[in-house]
Amino acid sequence: MRISFHGADRGVTGSCHMVECCGKKILIDCGLYQGGRELEEENAEPFGFEPAEIDYVLLTHAHLDHCGRLPLLVKRGFRGEIVTTAATRELARLVMIDSAHLQEEEVRHHRNHSTPLYTILDAFYVLDFFGRIASYGRPVDIAPNLRATFFDAGHILGSASILLEMQEKGEKRSVLFSGDIGNTGRPILRSPATPDAADYVVMETTYGDRLHKPFEPSVEELYEVVEDTFRRGGNVVIPTFALERAQELLYFLRDGVDKGRLSRTTQVYLDSPMAISATQIFEKHPECYEERTAAMFRKGRDPFHLQGLHFTRETAESIAINGINGGAVIMAGAGMCTGGRIRHHLQNNLWKENCAVVFVGYAATGTLARKIIDGADEVHIYGREVPVRARIRTINGFSAHADQAELLSWHDGIGGVKATFLVHGEEECMSRFASLLKGKTVMPALGSSFEL
Repeated sequence: MRISFHGADRGVTGSCHMVECCGKKILIDCGLYQGGRELEEENAEPFGFEPAEIDYVLLTHAHLDHCGRLPLLVKRGFRGEIVTTAATRELARLVMIDSAHLQEEEVRHHRNHSTPLYTILDAFYVLDFFGRIASYGRPVDIAPNLRATFFDAGHILGSASILLEMQEKGEKRSVLFSGDIGNTGRPILRSPATPDAADYVVMETTYGDRLHKPFEPSVEELYEVVEDTFRRGGNVVIPTFALERAQELLYFLRDGVDKGRLSRTTQVYLDSPMAISATQIFEKHPECYEERTAAMFRKGRDPFHLQGLHFTRETAESIAINGINGGAVIMAGAGMCTGGRIRHHLQNNLWKENCAVVFVGYAATGTLARKIIDGADEVHIYGREVPVRARIRTINGFSAHADQAELLSWHDGIGGVKATFLVHGEEECMSRFASLLKGKTVMPALGSSFEL
C-alpha cells in the first residue's frame, strides 16, 4: 500500500490524499486551496497524479477545501465513483455549484482570469459520478479486499472520518482519514466517533496548538455583543460559513430569544443563498443530529427559525439591507471574507464606530478576515480603502473544529497506531501538536509518498 499527499500538506486548505492498494487508486477528498491570490492559483496546477487513473473518491465532507476541486478532477479525466454520505452528497452539490457561479462572476465582472477554473456546467456534470451512499458505521465494500467505513466526524452535517481497510497478499492493513474533526457536546450534531483501531492515521491539525474558549461563555459573549451594539445604534455583521456555522448561529439566536436573553424583536438577516439552501438541507437529515435537536424536529419545531429571521436570496433584497443603519444582525458568506455578499456589508458597516464585526470561525493567512482580525487600520474592498472603525470581536468557541485537547482525545481513542501523518494545519501549529502525540509522527510535504 502506498499513500501520497496532494493538498493541505503543511497548510490548511486543499485537502487531497491518495491511497494505492488492491490494484486501485483511491482519492480521499479533492478540495480547493483558499486564501490569497498566490495560493488560489495553485488550484489550476496539475494534481500530481493522473485524474483518469483514479478509481474512487471517498469524500469526508462538503466544505469547499475538501470537495471544491472535484469539478476540475472530472474536467481533467476522472470517470470513477464518488462515495460519501447522503447529507454530504446534497451539500457538496450546493457548494460546488456556488463555487462555479462565483468563479464565473469573478471573470465576468473583475476580469482577472481569462477563464474560470470550472463552470456551473462542469459542477453539474460531477453529480453523474456520485454513486453509493455511505451510512455511519456500516462498511462499504469498495472493491475486492477493500472496504471503507464512514464514522461521524461531528464537524458539519454529513461529515465523516473514513477507515479504509484492505487485504493484500494475506496481510491486512488499515488507514484512518480523520477528515475535519468536530467538537464534543454540541447541541446540534453528535460528538465525533472513532474506530477502535487503525494501523495508520492521517489527521487534521487545524487547531492543534490552542484551546477554544469554553462554549457556554462564547454563546453569552455573542448575546452581549448583539445587545451592546444595538444599544449603540449599530448593526452586528457576522461573516458566516454557509455550512454548519450559519445554522449553529441561528440555533443560538433563536434560543436566546426563547429564553428572553435577546429581544423578541431582534431582526436577523441571513444574506446567503447557499446558507439558506443549506439550512433547508439540514432540515432533511435528522439522522445526523444530537438527540435534543432531533427531538425538536419530532415535535414539529424548527430549531433554526426565529420570529425576526429574514432569508434574502435575491440581489435586490441584499442591497436593501444597506439601508438598515442599526438594530440588525447581518449574517453573510463567506466566512473568510474571500468573496460573496459579506464584502458589501463590510464595506457598508466596517467604517462605522457604532457597529460590530464578529468572527466566529477560522481565518486563513492572507484572507480579508485575517487582515481585519490582525488589526489592520484599513482594508481594500472593491477598489476602495475602507477604514476599520467598527468593534472587532473574535469568538473562537463557535469553531466547528476540535481544539488541541479534543484532537488529542480523539487520537488517544484509536488503538494500534503505527504512525500518524499530520495534515490540514499551519506548519508551526502542526509541529506543536506533533510534540504532544505518542508514537511516530510524520508531516508530509506536498507530493510526498510513503510505502506502508
